[in-house]
Amino acid sequence: MTPVNIAVAGAGVIGRAHAAVIQQNPHCRLSALADPSPAAQDFAKSLGVPCFDTLQALLDNQTPDGVILATPNALHVPQALACLARGVAVLVEKPIATTVQEAEQLVQAVQSTAASTAGAARVLIGHHRAHSPLMAQAKAVIDSGRLGRLVSVVGTALFYKPDSYFEEAPWRKQIGGGPILINLIHEIHNLRMLCGDVLEVQAMASNAVRGHAVEDTAAINFRFSSGALGTFMLSDTAASARSWEQTSQENKAYASYDDEDCYLIAGTLGSLAVPTMRLKTYANAAERSWFKPFVCDHLPITREDPLVRQLAHFVDVIQGRAQPIVTARDGLENLKVVESIAKALKARHI
Repeated sequence: MTPVNIAVAGAGVIGRAHAAVIQQNPHCRLSALADPSPAAQDFAKSLGVPCFDTLQALLDNQTPDGVILATPNALHVPQALACLARGVAVLVEKPIATTVQEAEQLVQAVQSTAASTAGAARVLIGHHRAHSPLMAQAKAVIDSGRLGRLVSVVGTALFYKPDSYFEEAPWRKQIGGGPILINLIHEIHNLRMLCGDVLEVQAMASNAVRGHAVEDTAAINFRFSSGALGTFMLSDTAASARSWEQTSQENKAYASYDDEDCYLIAGTLGSLAVPTMRLKTYANAAERSWFKPFVCDHLPITREDPLVRQLAHFVDVIQGRAQPIVTARDGLENLKVVESIAKALKARHI
């Protein structure tokens, strides 16, 4: 198979990670970078590819098969629209946009493009955990009916960000920063994959520990389309290992712990702890009772880098062999939930 040419817009941390993954994939070739910073120019030279100041300049000089947008959130929609106009497949890093209104604009453009070309617009949203084998396994267990009808999910993203995290980017202390907008959108997509769309939210938040203008801790309740209810605790100032990064072992930059989970999904027949995949069910479902012991299984675990799997999927999308598994509408729905949480917090005068 002839390698596809993929350009990366944005040479920050995530853009560089994408570039590295592209260079490791024999079915891809990194064609260019787009970033105005001197550091990006040096990075491009080290990779042996051209670097343009803007995505527009890149598209004026070459036509890649695909573009990965790892640029600031405010640029996602206009840059994705520019790629659509050129017929270039695009992977948009999450969040899809900064506002629901902007995201709806891209969703409408995707729908219009699909209608005019009698096919699907090739737009993939970069919720990379959707490509995790751990998430796929958890979803398979739920879909198999082994848990029965879903009743509840308890989720956590409890971790401690060092002071340097805020010193390096002071905007993270202000409105627009904070773990709800920066971290929670990952969890929203995970929960939607496992439990269905979110119909209702309640939330409260606190900045009592750090004292920043934005929250450091939040407690959120969800009602899902499956009928299940969920609770989620989020904090970037909690000395805890109960987060996806510290339990999934998919990103080796984080210390991880085999005895910790970040989700517990319970149904009428059993429960599943994720990502350790500890499954508890009754030997005889007809005699279910809290007095009866569970049969405890530890399902086999497969771990792979979701970014690597996401890129392989993006190549398939580029070449028309697959439809995006995380669509622009998925990105919109995730952002709607985050905005609903923000509205819920304002209603509580927090």
